[in-house]
Amino acid sequence: MEISQETVNAFYERAIDLAYLIVPRIIFAIIFYFIGKFIVKALLKGFKNLMEKRDTNPSLNEFLFGFIKIVLYITLFMGVASILGAPLGSTVAIFGAAGLAIGLALQGSLSNFAGGILILGFKPFEVGNVIIAQGHTGTVSKIQILYTHLMTFDNLEVVIPNGSLANSDIVNMSTQATRRTELKVGVAYGTNIKVAKEILLNIFENDPRALKDPAPFVALKNFGDSSLDLIVRVWAKSSELWPMHFDGMEAINTEFEKAGIEIPFPQRVVHQIKEKAAEEELNSEEV
Repeated sequence: MEISQETVNAFYERAIDLAYLIVPRIIFAIIFYFIGKFIVKALLKGFKNLMEKRDTNPSLNEFLFGFIKIVLYITLFMGVASILGAPLGSTVAIFGAAGLAIGLALQGSLSNFAGGILILGFKPFEVGNVIIAQGHTGTVSKIQILYTHLMTFDNLEVVIPNGSLANSDIVNMSTQATRRTELKVGVAYGTNIKVAKEILLNIFENDPRALKDPAPFVALKNFGDSSLDLIVRVWAKSSELWPMHFDGMEAINTEFEKAGIEIPFPQRVVHQIKEKAAEEELNSEEV
């Protein structure tokens, strides 16, 4: 089968027409891409410098930088596709469908992602704070976009999903400069309460870590089964609270021993009826 010269000429003419149509678009798209890439890098550099000057969380900066980078490059590629003749609506639909598929596949991660945004934005705690959350107590070592890392006091690392963390109660033990501790002390019935209260007050009034305002407070709180229950409430700087608390417990034991004040064990009073008396009582009941 022979191809006529006219067919060949028509093919070449068509190819030349397409080249005149497509080549300029390709060249313009390449130029647009490199100029756009230069602009994107300049914008990202300016944004990064701006975020570094502001007092914001490094993890939040990293996330925002990555998010803006993705948006800018998607915009750039959509512009290139439009120059090459791809319908803009179809391009947007493709990116939208891809985003929906990824979102459905990563529902759990998206929940953590949203929680991370809330935590980084509203700052219920920061790196270095001691918090109680999800049944764990520890120092916040890292706040990432999906997970928060705690170091417990026995040096264990706990990784908590931000989705769970953002939807639960959080106790931040580091936000206040001062805190209060409460000690419960039981003394034996028959103890002179005034003497016991004076000893407890003297211990903490003479401790330089205890604040003078509010002053240490001691009161009889309860008549227990085995003891008279006293409470001691003392304020201190947050950094000195627990050392003062534990030293105070030791001092209470020492001073009570010196004063002869007993800290009783749980006890029960048992009344024993003599056998003969019990038998007479039983006989009288039978009659």
